Amino acid sequence: ELVGRKPREIWRLGVGRTFQIAETFASLTVVENVQMALLSHDGKLFSMWRRAADHRRDDALALLEQVGMKAQADRPCSELAYGDVKRVELAIAMANEPKLLLMDEPTAGMAPKERNSLMALTKDLVIQRGMAVLFTEHSMDVVFAYADRMIVLARGRLIAQGKPLEIRDHPKVQEVYFGSGKTFEKIAQKAAEVNAAVGAGV
Repeated sequence: ELVGRKPREIWRLGVGRTFQIAETFASLTVVENVQMALLSHDGKLFSMWRRAADHRRDDALALLEQVGMKAQADRPCSELAYGDVKRVELAIAMANEPKLLLMDEPTAGMAPKERNSLMALTKDLVIQRGMAVLFTEHSMDVVFAYADRMIVLARGRLIAQGKPLEIRDHPKVQEVYFGSGKTFEKIAQKAAEVNAAVGAGV
């Protein structure tokens, strides 16, 4: 039961989260940002006289390696491109070894190639770590390319749920979101192209 619990308590139960607009400590380095998350997980966040640089640096570097950011570990986050900030945020979210990762519009503000790269990375982490991911997303090509199961809302009400192929053929979803089957088919085709590109390593 999560109702009434503080965010930190939920986090320590194994629920990670990334935000629509990624934020890091801009004045800290990439690795220090991850170390701060590890410090919080260990309940030592407020021991500020202990330098973050002394705390679990190797573990932080291992997390950064998983998201492809180890080479930039000692760069200030203020110097990173936005796509790289999203990767750092993902490493931070992994610091508590989540069983469930919540992602709020993970590809917002990203170019198509960056979007596919981030979601392919997330999918790999899901497989490696055996965790579940629940993400909200308005980019339909991303949703159909990466979601195993979909929940569709319209004005706050549930109108459909099921596997992507079931949602693709759902008349209410087509009516509310796409207007016509032809438009919907184009999106489904785009999702297939995304999967093919990721599979080919593009």
